[in-house]
Amino acid sequence: MLQKIGAKSLDALWEAIPAEFRVRGSLAVDAPLAEYEIARRFAQWAESNADAQHYACFLGAGIYDHFIPAALRSLISRSEYATAYTPYQPEVSQGTLQTIFEYQSMICELTGMEVANASMYDGATACAEAAHLAMGATGRKVLLLSHGVHPHYREVVRTYAAAGSFEVREVPLERGATPVARLASSLTPEVAAFLWAQPNFEGVVEDGRAISDAAHAAGAYSIASADPVALAVLKPPGQDGADVVVGEGQPLGVPMGYGGPLAGFFSVRKSDVRRLPGRLAGVTVDLEGRRGYVLTLQTREQHIRRERATSNICTNQGLMALANAVHMALLGAQGMRDVATQSMEKTHYLARRAAQVPGVSLTNGDAPYFREFVLRLPGPASSFLRAAEKRRILAGVPLVRFDRSRSQELLVAVTEKRTREEMDRYVETLAEWARRPAEKPVEEAACRS
Repeated sequence: MLQKIGAKSLDALWEAIPAEFRVRGSLAVDAPLAEYEIARRFAQWAESNADAQHYACFLGAGIYDHFIPAALRSLISRSEYATAYTPYQPEVSQGTLQTIFEYQSMICELTGMEVANASMYDGATACAEAAHLAMGATGRKVLLLSHGVHPHYREVVRTYAAAGSFEVREVPLERGATPVARLASSLTPEVAAFLWAQPNFEGVVEDGRAISDAAHAAGAYSIASADPVALAVLKPPGQDGADVVVGEGQPLGVPMGYGGPLAGFFSVRKSDVRRLPGRLAGVTVDLEGRRGYVLTLQTREQHIRRERATSNICTNQGLMALANAVHMALLGAQGMRDVATQSMEKTHYLARRAAQVPGVSLTNGDAPYFREFVLRLPGPASSFLRAAEKRRILAGVPLVRFDRSRSQELLVAVTEKRTREEMDRYVETLAEWARRPAEKPVEEAACRS
């Protein structure tokens, strides 16, 4: 093998790795353990985690602690769903294809769109692929990107754009929402699409109709990155005129799992079906009239010339999409609405009570919000997070992670799982922490050091 690649020795093969990072001699690992000893050690490590089973979880920012019915894991583990990762030969994967078809149908109903694919890797990838679709459809090379889109999603979009296929221009928020008047002036003739979020990263509900109308007036696409739980009560972006609706399916039956695995959804109007990335399952009948499921489109493979495809993605998140479909089927339309309504009402309860604490305010004022809101604190958010953790509360996501100027702001999410006792304990902890202003500068200085 070394001779084939032109390396004289193993040492020559590793020359590109700096010497200080190379292991010399044997690895310093512990002696082997018995199986029960390994299980005990991992259990001890697990007990040191601040997990959502033992802490009141107010974390959000794209991944949420929603209830998952016990039946879901049992159903998705059934042997009928066991198959190869990607059903390249659909005639031997009827069960898998049927679940994909049902999943697609549910996503269309949620988003208000006509066609949905079999899922994407995650919400971030779906956003980037939607940008590519708009470039191909319009022949333009500029994407307007709202600051209301998740910062990680925006980073992935910029990474895709770095290959030179399109240019990204960002549109800041005003009072937590997209300024439609400023957006209209930014929609120049070279803009292919405007990518926005519903609700946006700070939980604010956007005016989807005004945004889509502004984009269409400039000949651009309107691309919405939507939260699937919110779509159970909000007007679907498709009904507001969006041309592409994408998003993250994690809130639909997928555990938080330290940030993965995830599943993105992707839906379009029928006129763009041949630009759809990934794959599309459809239903038909055979020569004897029996119902059957097939891969109707695989845009990079058999059905379209590869050079014309939007993407080189030719697979889907099969297990996660199955979990999405089973979760939606178990809850039903009314159950989905109940989850969304409870999340929204509890979010407003906590926000209202937290804003009554002296020195604490809602960053975005009276802007409408769904399941998340931003608190402005009288001291560093990191200090409050430590205080809350001592009370077994995961109090939120500090926005300083994404913007260094926002060290005193905290993004708080409330799902249907949170109880009044947990929310009241949150407010009590916040009030107690806010009454000790003299300690905050010391803690902030310690953080800087």
